[in-house]
Amino acid sequence: MIRTKSKGVLFSAFLGVVSFSASAQESYPDAENIVSIGGAVTEIVYALGQEHRLTARDTTSVFPPEVLELPDVGYMRRLSPEGILSVSPDLILTEPGSGPQETIELLANADIPFVDVPGDYSSEGILQRITTVSAVLGVEERGAELAAEVGAALSAAEQTAQAHDEKPRVLFILSMPGGKLNVSGTGTRADGIIRMAGGINAIDEFDQYRILTDEAVIEAAPDIILMMTARGGDHGVENDQVWDVPSIQLTPAGENHAMVRMDGSLMLGFGPRTAEAITILSAAFYGE
Repeated sequence: MIRTKSKGVLFSAFLGVVSFSASAQESYPDAENIVSIGGAVTEIVYALGQEHRLTARDTTSVFPPEVLELPDVGYMRRLSPEGILSVSPDLILTEPGSGPQETIELLANADIPFVDVPGDYSSEGILQRITTVSAVLGVEERGAELAAEVGAALSAAEQTAQAHDEKPRVLFILSMPGGKLNVSGTGTRADGIIRMAGGINAIDEFDQYRILTDEAVIEAAPDIILMMTARGGDHGVENDQVWDVPSIQLTPAGENHAMVRMDGSLMLGFGPRTAEAITILSAAFYGE
């Protein structure tokens, strides 16, 4: 009970900080040809009821389904300025990590408003994205409503997820190049969602992503393997590929074939749907 009260105080205080920050954010209420780069930003635009102002999106923007009808300007980390400029945007919204840097610099200098929407991989980061996007689009009132709705859902989901005493060790596998495991360390979206859902990241010796040695896999001793739903491309990994790895077989997860898979845009988006992702993952972690 004390924990819940404390989170509520922190949540209220955070909203005050964000409101102050957003008030200083330049607004573009007349922008009608917006390119949205990043799944979370795109979902927020829709949740704010401003989807009619979107003219294009990136490959990671796949929800809601109707967004797929918009022109795709490419993967957020491999953007070309020609692709974006071809849709004549009057505002570009991006998430940190978009690139390459040369493209970002060209777009920023193209006399088109360019906003990099901040936010880490936590509840506070999600609310910061919402308030920033709403301020930029000139719909602060709706942004405050959405932040309150999402904040309440996140608080409830996290409280339930953190109520368990025995927390499972979770290993997130992004891909398997050449049969090796490319896994998440700290400071990633995967690390953030594992912790929010009541798990422990089995890897805390390094940050970002790295290929793990067989010895490190065994030492990590994950109870659960976490992956995105299998799909084509670099990150398409089938279940049998994982269970065939000898080092995985020597872990609790391998012995029990304990695996959780989720759609990547839901699990790693850190947008308005994250409370749903936390609830689903927590139930899977704890067999509920």
